[in-house]
Amino acid sequence: MPRLAPGDGELLLRVSACGVCRTDLQLAEGDLQPRRLPITPGHQAVGRVEAVGQGVSGWKIGDRAGVAWLAGTCGSCRFCVTGRENLCEAAKFTGWDRDGGYADCLTVRADFALPIPGNFGDLEAAPLLCGGVIGYRSLKVSGIRPGERLGLFGFGASATLAIQVAVAWGCEVFVVTRSSEEQERARRLGAAWAGGYGDRLPTLLHAAVTFAPVGDVVIRALESVDRGGTVAINAIHLDRVPAFSYDLLWWERSLRSVANFTRDDAREFLELAASIPVRTEIEVYPLERANEALLALAEGQVRGAAVLDVAGSVAAEA
Repeated sequence: MPRLAPGDGELLLRVSACGVCRTDLQLAEGDLQPRRLPITPGHQAVGRVEAVGQGVSGWKIGDRAGVAWLAGTCGSCRFCVTGRENLCEAAKFTGWDRDGGYADCLTVRADFALPIPGNFGDLEAAPLLCGGVIGYRSLKVSGIRPGERLGLFGFGASATLAIQVAVAWGCEVFVVTRSSEEQERARRLGAAWAGGYGDRLPTLLHAAVTFAPVGDVVIRALESVDRGGTVAINAIHLDRVPAFSYDLLWWERSLRSVANFTRDDAREFLELAASIPVRTEIEVYPLERANEALLALAEGQVRGAAVLDVAGSVAAEA
């Protein structure tokens, strides 16, 4: 790639770490159609400011910054002016419209760069920028309130972060996942109950969030919520949504999709994550093994979150 320089209103970051997300995999495999090609994936990047473009305030060379999925919005449409910039029809996304963090350097709009709390290292912070933030928005969309019963269906990287927030809120959390290892991890993170998709939950739920990109899981979650409950679908792509009886939706149950997130969501979550504090479980790969990381994710072999060590800090420490 040619050497980068920041444009007006942009920062140039020297990338140190970048999380590996299922959305990266879906883009690489064609489940999501590319917006442009070639494109550099990666939308959970942490780095340091190497250059500052014209018209930028609030950032200086050497600052640590995070780059997340939402790369830019118009700022003036009916969604942006009402606090719903995640729905902006002109939104741009990192790793889809703009080159992302599977690289030594990237540019980011300065007003969409995120400050990283000081109590997280670069590798630990990277998964917070997608799985953490979108998991937090999913909890908000589900309407779950402190002390209520919450279901998490699927227990990958995003769910392992969302459960820590829910437990901190005093929620009783029920985890449904096919892996006995993930069930045990859920219990260690505070789940009141963990079981498989064929198991009957011991009680009805106030709300649920689905993380698996499978339509059948959405129906399983809908079967598990009480009257007035909401199922929030945390997925940018589903294989399908099968036909189901209207009885599952009756009694004012709701299905909600979770589309992206706002900068306010990201700032709120990062502040909350630092105060809890949320802990990330990571598997580290060097940048040149990014394809192996994606393959491990596709095969369900990643414990927690895969993170690319772009700066080689782990090797340097060794």
